Formats: sequence, structure tokens, C-alpha cells
Amino acid sequence: MSLTARVSPSPHPLVQALHAEWTKLRTAGGPARLLAGVVALSVAVGATAASAAQCSSATCGQDPAKVSFTGMYLGQAVVAVAGVLAIGDEYSTGMIKLSLTAVPRRLTWFFAKAAVLTAPVLTAAALAVGGSALAGWLILPGRGFTPAHGYPSLTAGADLRAAAGTVLYLALIALLSLGVAAAVRDSAAAIGLVLGLLYLFPIAAAVISDATISRHLQQIGLLSAGLDVQATIGVNSLPLTPWQGLGVVALWTAGALLLGALVLNFRDA
Repeated sequence: MSLTARVSPSPHPLVQALHAEWTKLRTAGGPARLLAGVVALSVAVGATAASAAQCSSATCGQDPAKVSFTGMYLGQAVVAVAGVLAIGDEYSTGMIKLSLTAVPRRLTWFFAKAAVLTAPVLTAAALAVGGSALAGWLILPGRGFTPAHGYPSLTAGADLRAAAGTVLYLALIALLSLGVAAAVRDSAAAIGLVLGLLYLFPIAAAVISDATISRHLQQIGLLSAGLDVQATIGVNSLPLTPWQGLGVVALWTAGALLLGALVLNFRDA
């Protein structure tokens, strides 16, 4: 007599996938260290930039929010690496085959990983932005950012929009990196590609002499368009409005996630 074990599929595959991905994330030390590094690096660089800034007249033209959030230019690179490694490590270690065996519905697994990645990134981003904003609020008034020089408040509506938008920007960069890593399937290549997308557009826009082409590059570049959400002065002169710029990053992210999902779904692991 032979006994045949019948294993029925889970009635809640998404819940199962979310639980599995959360377990992997919290037991792996790498992502936590990277996200802690985002907070430390962003706040340290932001505080240093605030300490170095000087506004001695009403025409100094410096944006206090951008000064406070200077660290995000480097912090976003660490967020990108964390996003890549969230799925790149699965391919490099061969864990991807076990993951897809446990959760055969590949898109369910992919978007569960995206959801689990988003929560800690949002937390780290909020801490980084909050710490940077606090450092700026404490330091910048002593550096000349006062009502006498045209800065009546460092907690106005535009400053709150800059803070909230920066948190969303970092989360979008993490998800974009996850999508690129799923499509490329190689951590080193994916990191290089994401960092290129972040930093090459602003460099190209700065060196191209044609003003029209330079403006278009700023409008489509991840960093230049996305971090316009930090602007609290000179908003009308930006290539895009702050929220339009963040929308550009959202479109890049949606495209990367779609591409990653398609590659994952139609290619062997």
C-alpha cells in the first residue's frame, strides 16, 4: 500500500509570500546596515552642509531645504544598492529557485518583495529626512537664514512638501532599483545601471551648452527631476513643478518594475 501526500496550495499566497519575504529581510543583516547607513550618511552630510552655508543678505539665493537635504544626493545611492541587493542576492546565491518553489506565482512573489522592501525604506527615509530637517532647523538660523534675510520660517508648507517629497523619492528609487535588478539579474550590473541613471543625466545637462537640450535632460533625469521636490525658492523657474518632477521618477519606477516583472515571469530563474 502506498500513501500519497497531497499538499494543497495556500489559500492566501500573497500573505504567505509577504511573511516569507519579511522573515528573510529581518534575518539578513545587510539591508538593515545599509538603511542605517542611509540615515547616518544623510544626516551627517546635511548637518555639515548646513554648518558650511552662509546667508549674509536677502539676496543670497540659497534654498534652506536643499541645504538641509544635501545628504540625499549620497543617501540615494545607498538606497539604490539596498534595492538592488534585495533581489540581486537571491540570484547570486541561488536562493531564487527555492523562493520560487515556495511561492510558484512569480508575480505574487515579486510584488510581495517590493512591498516588504518599501516599508523599511520609507522608515529609513523618514528618519534621514527628519534628522536632516532638524539639523537644518537648529543650524541654519545661526548661519543667516533668518526673517531679516527673507526666511520667515523653516517649517512652512513648502518645507513640509520638500520633506515628504524626499521620503517618497527615496522609496521610489529603491523600487526602481528592485525592478532593474530583476531585469538584469546581476547585482553589479544593476547597481552600475541605476547609478548611471541617477547621476549621468545631471552631468550631461551641465556640460551641454544647448539650453533647450539641457532643460529636457533635467526634465527626464531621475535626480534632477525628482529632487526638484525639495525646492522652496525659485519654484517657478524649475524645468518642472516639484510634484511633476516626482511624477517623472514614478514613471521611471513603474517602467522598471514592469520590465522586471516581465523578465521574471517569462524567463527561467
